[in-house]
Amino acid sequence: MRQLVRTARLVVIGGGISYRALFNWTTPSMFIGTLLVGPVLQLLFFVYLGRQLHVADDRFYVLGNAVLASSTACVYGGTMAVANERRYGTLGAVLLSPRRRAPLWFGRALPYVLNGLLVSGFTLAVAALVLGLPVPADSVPQIAAVLVAAAAACSAFGLALGALGLRFRDVFLVSNVAASVLLLLTGANVPRATLPPWMQAVGEALPLTHAAAAARRAAAGQGLDTGLLGAELAVGAGYLVLAVLLLSLFERGSRRRATLDVL
Repeated sequence: MRQLVRTARLVVIGGGISYRALFNWTTPSMFIGTLLVGPVLQLLFFVYLGRQLHVADDRFYVLGNAVLASSTACVYGGTMAVANERRYGTLGAVLLSPRRRAPLWFGRALPYVLNGLLVSGFTLAVAALVLGLPVPADSVPQIAAVLVAAAAACSAFGLALGALGLRFRDVFLVSNVAASVLLLLTGANVPRATLPPWMQAVGEALPLTHAAAAARRAAAGQGLDTGLLGAELAVGAGYLVLAVLLLSLFERGSRRRATLDVL
């Protein structure tokens, strides 16, 4: 029981402290401008672009961008949760810590799941009010479950990208490319049926792809598609395993250097 309590404290308290220390956008101006205003403006841009091009209706872009909105906090936040330890010179203390690695890194990702859920919910609510597209009340719990799965999978994806920060110098360049890939290949703004087959195949392995489809089905009154929800969670679990493997692999060499620095 004590071990369980210690693990829970490491996940919750450690994750909260790391969020405050390592996330660069916690100031009110950055948080509001980058995480709240930015996704709403992006949603409105694609809604009006879709109206002009007659590619899809407003609901397609509203739900797709509401799911995609979590990527800003989750991808960049997950990257900062690991890469900023190296940037701020605190990586040695983390690597030499006797704490177990799985709850340590899982706690880093947890705040960004909640942050991504907040951003997605805010984006969806503002879009529904501004564009006059009410979400059916019976679909709200189903969409909420999809948004939680999307934020969790995207945070795991960001954590895997952050693991590259232990080896590569400019990992945020990778995060920028990853964010653009999510924008284009997940079906949030471009119908996946119009993409080439190889792009559709890549999209299947990305977070948010299955969540965007599940959110649209739920809003259309077709219920919660457990297959799509399970696929989203499976993708997130895959990236979480990948993140742990990369962290374990890169940590060995970094730990040796950290020990030499301490000595």
